Amino acid sequence: MNYKELNLIGSSSPHIRTKDGAGHIMGEVLIALLPALAFSVYNFGPKALVNVLVSTAGCCLFELLYRAAMRKNNTVGDLSAAVTGVLIAFVCPVTIPYWILLIGDFFAIVVVKQLFGGIGKNFLNPALAARAFMLSWAGEMTTWVAPRTAVPVWGAFDAVSYPTPMAMLHSGDLEGLRKIYDLPEMLVGLTGGSLGEVSALLLILGGAFLIFRKVITWYIPVSYIGTVAALTFLFPRGNDPVQWMLYNLLGGGLLLGAAALVQVFYGLLPFLLPGAGNFSGDVLTGIVPNLALNEFGFEFIALGLALYFLRDRREALAAVYLIFCIYQFSAEALYGVFPVQWMMVLALPLMLRYNGEKGRGWKWFFYVYYPAHTCLLFLLARSLG
Repeated sequence: MNYKELNLIGSSSPHIRTKDGAGHIMGEVLIALLPALAFSVYNFGPKALVNVLVSTAGCCLFELLYRAAMRKNNTVGDLSAAVTGVLIAFVCPVTIPYWILLIGDFFAIVVVKQLFGGIGKNFLNPALAARAFMLSWAGEMTTWVAPRTAVPVWGAFDAVSYPTPMAMLHSGDLEGLRKIYDLPEMLVGLTGGSLGEVSALLLILGGAFLIFRKVITWYIPVSYIGTVAALTFLFPRGNDPVQWMLYNLLGGGLLLGAAALVQVFYGLLPFLLPGAGNFSGDVLTGIVPNLALNEFGFEFIALGLALYFLRDRREALAAVYLIFCIYQFSAEALYGVFPVQWMMVLALPLMLRYNGEKGRGWKWFFYVYYPAHTCLLFLLARSLG
């Protein structure tokens, strides 16, 4: 056979296509988020709805303008920008000023998504990256109101920051949290927090809808949430294991991640990486957010994704990692905490020296060193008070 005479067409992946495109998947995700949006309006007033509308419009507008300026085809119709806008509003407090939302929209769409080529080519989740960037305005991003507080749509609002379940869990104060919120309130969502994260029940309903519509398979949220449940049960930080596990499952952005953020990623995998999305990946997405959400939030998920996708571009990896370390130093200083997390920069030389090859010997070094040095640091911290 003369292969030179074959009429072959070369194209980039994906090579296996389905009738359901990105627009269909994104539309289903938007429908799944509607119950949580409706409850946020009930819990925080009409400004919750206005925040979502402003953020969604901002993302769509920035995508339209950028694509037009670059003389590229209009991709607003695939609804990915709309989903990003909704998720950005969902992970912010209802009191967030509109101008900060729009800055976050610009950063997510133009900087994180479009400058890297558009949907499927960005190395970070745009909504998560935007949230991390918006923490530059720490005061506005950490002002939480009590549940059933109607925040005015426009004008000044004298808000008093209200404790959120995640903040109290971070401090290990489970008993204090139980005095403020019981488990039924946590399930329904009568708590403070970001406007789209509070109602665990309705986020579970949204996830069930995506499973029913076959946008995702059941084992994605089950293995994701199950991994977090196992870790919080096994490491209750001196609290009742069952109560600690349940409050962690219902107390933050975990279920929003399971219902939407992870779903968007896995829903698009057939178009980006055919054959990806196995059970081990689900467990990994359960481990990483669990460790992250109990401390600094979504930004550590973004960092993990950046390190993975930039593993072959060392200059870019070093730049992103250094920026993240500077951000950690600034954030801790602003909160009045003695900055220590920035010291992770000391790992950068070792990361850059890694050649991607399997080393000789020291097979179990990491498995011995990591828990040993963690225990040593814990004992040192306890001894120093």
